[in-house]
Parts: sequence; C-alpha cells; structure tokens
Amino acid sequence: MSDSSTLHRWKFFRAGGLDQARLTSAEDFKNLEHLDQKLWVALACPVKGLEFDEKTLALIDVDKDGRVRVPEIVNAVQWTEDHLKDLTALAGGSDSLPLDQINDQTASGKAILVSAKQILKNLGKPAATSITLADVADTAKIFAQTKFNGDGIVTAEATADAALQQVIGEIIATQGGETDRSGKPGVSQPKVDAFFAQLKAVDDWAKQSEATLTATVQPLAAGTGAAVEALKAVRGKIDDFFGRCRLAAFDARALAALNRKEEEYLTIASKDLNISAQEVAGFPIARIEAGRALPLKEGVNPAWAGAIAAFAAAAVEPICGKGKTSLTEAEWADIKAKLAPFEAWSGAKPAVPVLNLGLDRIRAILAGPAAAEIGKLIAQDKALEAEASSICSVERLVRYYRDLFRLLNNFVSFTDFYAQGEMATFQVGTLYLDGRGCSLCVRVDDSGKHAALAGLAKTYLAYCDCTRPSGEKMTIAAAFTDGDSDNLMVGRNGVFYDRKGRDWDATITKIIDNPISIRQAFWAPYKKLVRAIEEQVAKRAAAAESAADAKLAAAAAATANADKSKPAEPKKIDVGTVAALGVAFGAIGTAIAGIAGYLTGILKLPFWQVVLAFAGLLLLISGPSMLIAWLKLRQRNLGPILDANGWAVNGRVKVPVPLGRSLTSIAKLPPGTVPAMDDKFAEPPMIWPKLIAVLVAIGFLLSLLNHFGIIHALTGLGNPAKSSEKSDAAKSGSNSGASTTTTNAPAAATP
Repeated sequence: MSDSSTLHRWKFFRAGGLDQARLTSAEDFKNLEHLDQKLWVALACPVKGLEFDEKTLALIDVDKDGRVRVPEIVNAVQWTEDHLKDLTALAGGSDSLPLDQINDQTASGKAILVSAKQILKNLGKPAATSITLADVADTAKIFAQTKFNGDGIVTAEATADAALQQVIGEIIATQGGETDRSGKPGVSQPKVDAFFAQLKAVDDWAKQSEATLTATVQPLAAGTGAAVEALKAVRGKIDDFFGRCRLAAFDARALAALNRKEEEYLTIASKDLNISAQEVAGFPIARIEAGRALPLKEGVNPAWAGAIAAFAAAAVEPICGKGKTSLTEAEWADIKAKLAPFEAWSGAKPAVPVLNLGLDRIRAILAGPAAAEIGKLIAQDKALEAEASSICSVERLVRYYRDLFRLLNNFVSFTDFYAQGEMATFQVGTLYLDGRGCSLCVRVDDSGKHAALAGLAKTYLAYCDCTRPSGEKMTIAAAFTDGDSDNLMVGRNGVFYDRKGRDWDATITKIIDNPISIRQAFWAPYKKLVRAIEEQVAKRAAAAESAADAKLAAAAAATANADKSKPAEPKKIDVGTVAALGVAFGAIGTAIAGIAGYLTGILKLPFWQVVLAFAGLLLLISGPSMLIAWLKLRQRNLGPILDANGWAVNGRVKVPVPLGRSLTSIAKLPPGTVPAMDDKFAEPPMIWPKLIAVLVAIGFLLSLLNHFGIIHALTGLGNPAKSSEKSDAAKSGSNSGASTTTTNAPAAATP
C-alpha cells in the first residue's frame, strides 16, 4: 500500500448494521483503489436492468462481459482523474461539463478539450463555456457537416467526382452499406475489396469462355441460353416418358401400370379441371406405348402443354427442323448432347451480386481508377481516427462527470438506499396495491429462478407481471415491509409506476411469504384458527347439504315405489351401540367437568389475577409466532434479492424495521384533513366490544386496588384484608410477649 493510502483517513457511516465508506472528497476518490474490497458493499453489478444509464455502464465495462466489477470501477475513477482538474466536482452529478474543468496538462486531456471545442463549433456554439451530454450524444449531428470522421467508412458525399459516387453507390447496392458516424450509408475497405474481387471473378470467367465460345458451346448462337432454360423445365418429365416407353417395350404387362389406372382418373373427373390442373401434373407427360415418340402438340398432358410448346419452339425446331410434331428418343438425346456444353459453361459462372451490373459495366469499372481513388478516400478518413476517438472520449468524460458519483454511492456503499433521498439504482419504481405504496421493487427476468435465491432474504415478496397498453411487459419483485398480508394473494391487481412516471397494470403471480410486522404475527394464530373453523364449517355444511339431497332423493324414490315395496322392519337397538354411546357421553362429561373445574379454579382468583391469567394465555399462544417474526424481521437482508438479479453483494445489507416502514408507505389521511363523521353505508356500530374492554379495565384496576387494601384505606370501604392482617399480626405479637412474661414470672418467684 502506498504512503498516500496509509495516510488517508476514511470516513464511514453505519446503516443496516453495515459499515459503509462515505465518499465526499477528491482524496476519497483518488484512494478508492486502496480501500479494502471487503469493505465494499458490492463487488459486481449487471450492466442491464438498473435505473442507470446503460451507455455509461457499457463504457465502464471494459471486458464487455455484461457486468461491472471493482477493477473496472477503479479504472473509471483513475481515467476521470487524468482528465478532470478536480474530482470533487463529481459530487455535483451535472450533465453539463465546464470546459475549464477539463485537465489540459496531459496530452489526452488537451486532445479532449480540443475535441470538445470542435464539437461545439460543429453544433454552431463556438462561444459555449460548457458541453452537455446532449451535445455529445448525437454523433450523427456532430459529424453531419464533415466528410471524414475517422471511422474508416466513406459515403458518396466524400467526393465530388460523379463517376466515383456512382461506383460507391453500386458497392452499397451489391455488398450492403455500412453506417457512417454521420448516420449515412457508406463503404469500408473490406466492402470495396469484396466488390472488386467479384468484378474480377466475373471478368476472368467471361474472358475464359470467350476464348472457347464456338459453335460447339453455342450451337444456337444467342438463342442457346433460352433453349437451355426450356430444356431444364421439361427434362425430368421427358426422361420419365421415354423410360416408361422402354419398360413397356420390355414387358407389355407393365403397360397398364405405367399409364395411370382408371380409378385415378375417376377420382379427379368429378372436380373442376383447368389446363394446368395439379391433379394431373404428376401423370406421364403423354400416353405410354412401346417405342412411341413424344408428341409435341396433340396428346400432351394438359399440365405440361405450355412447357412442351416452349421447348419445341426454343430447342426442337432450331435443332431438328421446323414443323416437328413429335420427338423420338434419339432426337431427344441429340438435343441434350448439343446443349450440354453450354450448360457446363453457364454453370461455371460466378454466382455473385455484381452480375446484375452487366459485363460491360463490370469491365468499365475495372478499367477505371475507382478502386485506387476510393482507397485514398478511406485512408484520408482513417487519418482522422485519433481526433474522432477524442470526440468519443468527450462523451465518456461528460458521462463520468454526471454518473460516476451516483454509481459509487450505489456500489462502494449504498448511500442512496439508506439515505432515502432518492431511489437506489436497483429500485425500478413504486407499486401501489392494497392501500400501500412499495418502493423496494426490483426488475426480474425469471421469477422462478429469482425466487429460489430471494427467499433467503426473509422478506415478504410479491412477484407481479406488469403490462402497458403499448404491449410492453415487465416482471418485478415488490417487497412489502409494513402492514399485513391478509389481502395479498395471487391474482390481485395494482398499478406500478416506473422511474419515468409511466403506469403499468400489475398482477401478483407469485408470493414468498415471510412476516411483515410483529402486530401481524400476534394475530396470526387466531386468524389461522378462524380460517380453519370457517373451512370446517363450510365442509360440514356442504356434506350436510349433500346428505340432505340424498335423503330427499331416497324419500322421493320410496314414495314413488310405496305400493311395490314391503314396509321396512324396525331396526333393533344394538347393545354394542348403546355401550359405545355411553362411553362417548362419559368422556364428554369428563372433559366438560375438567374444563368447568379449571374455569372454576380461575374464577376463584381475584379479578385482576383472572385478567392477567387470560393475558398470559394469549401471550402463550401468540408468543412463538411473535418470536419467530421478531427473529426474521431482524434478519431481513437485501443481499439475496440483488444477488438473484446478478449482483455480487459483499455483506448483509439489512432492512431494519424503521427502514421497512419507509419503504412501504401505508395510506394515511393528509394533515389538516377533516375526517367524515358518518358513513352512509356503514354497518351498525357495535358498542359491546368497547364497553366490555372498558369494564374489564375498570374491574382490573378496582380489583388490584382492593387486593392491596388501598380502597379500604382511602374510603373505609372494600376489603380490609391487608389492614386486618396487619392488626392481627400485631395482636399476635403482643399476646405472645404477654404470655411469655406471665409464664416466666412465677418461675422467677419460686424459691
């Protein structure tokens, strides 16, 4: 560790049971690399999914792995230190960087300052004393007026030569364009090289074919190409026809099978047919007979008549003579043989996009200076790469000037989260549901995967699917840290407001149940008992209703068949049943007697002791639930919730009860509100619970005062037990002394 780090005195604040570094001065930022990583609250965070500018995080993420780690944070701070005069200015968090804050004492800082001034000049603000993020964010606007911008891509506007502009346009059309920093389509050196390589391949092929292009290759001269295309269209069907004819000549028994069966014609005969009906396209091109020539006009399959006519005009007549109405197998073989060289030659043509330019245009481009001239333009553009990179560095410095301090307060420490001045970077908005506003909401990609780890946070989490009318979707996990969970259930709807103020429809899809408050834990056992009783009553009512329906049905059936059935014999009483009933009634009586004895024993106590006994009973029932809730509330930890989202939280980031109350706000009437005195549809007020509570409190107080004789001492009324006990004790003491004296006196007088 360096001397500076040894002498630097860190300041810490404690929140959530965690010591966190307080970053306020330039020295704090400079010595950040020496702060023990065990004292950092986080060691890594994702680039996406946070309420933080992703472009800034992407600049910090040097290795581009989608996560920002401690070394990258330190590197960003050190880079900013090299290019900013005073790191204390980071605390302002402004998106407007004063030019006089840029450190011009270093070469890179001076280059950034020059680039910043150039940007402002390009934007028409040469006298500006500061540069904003809006000024540097739109690179297309910055470079709109420049021909060269250092990205190695040139547009057609980079030259005034119309011929060169045409070639650049043809390269874009055949190879695809690349977006220049100005936002316009252009070409890079690899695109240019590919374009001219294709041109040369087509030219070489043409030269080679021209050397051997004789009557053998083009027997029909210019019409050879059309003849080959017509041949390709019917080659398969004609080969099939002559093959079937040869098979029929081999064995006449195959003739019926080689021609389609009558049943197949009957199947399609009932349909509406057209000349190119697909139903007959698979049939032979003509009727099969042994040694038969292929008809070219009459007797051709209607689906192939057009293709045969085109083939006859383009290939048969030029080669075999005009007026041909049929084609023998030997003539067919001769046609294929004569056109085969041209097929082989055309098959060797390079399949490249530049073919659409035509051979003449290809040779004109190759003969001109376009390749060299475009290369010079690209080299001229790349010469400005350093200057353009400095312009990008300006954006980086402006972003760090605005965002770096806030990132440190959500990474090195969680100042924003615990200070409650503004939301932390992982808080994506506020969920309003069940009369509460939950501000601890995090974005979730996979609720099932997230819940597997987030359950360790000991926090009540509700996963909600959020949608907007535009079709946008998002899933959040909202922490309920105050109130109760009585009305929270899957399917309930609420409204979620993101950090931009946009509203989303939110529906609970999954719940991780944990205690929310001690108050809820106290009433939990009784609520469970009430729910269990309600469920049992509902089940018994349903069973009783089913039994009643069955009895009614049986009674109806018995009434309908009364004249057909014999009267049922009366059932005899079973002795075992009587004995079982006796045992049951005995057990019930014993239980009732035990309970009555217990209650009688309690009721013999003074009233104040009875009240304390019942209070102790309530505490005995609710105590375990409250103890568990107390323990879990003390263990509420933000770490697992963030770790499930890709963070690496370095300690137990607790959510104490007071902080939980601030993260979940419960509906309250605003100050100064005049509350309504009546409710139009309110249930009739029940005074008995309050009256009983008041009477019990009065009775408890009077019983306690009476027990200690205070009422009797003040009024002369009530139970004088304590005073009488004292007087009896005094009398007992005096009588004891008198008897002792009387007993001892005669003994002393005895001679």
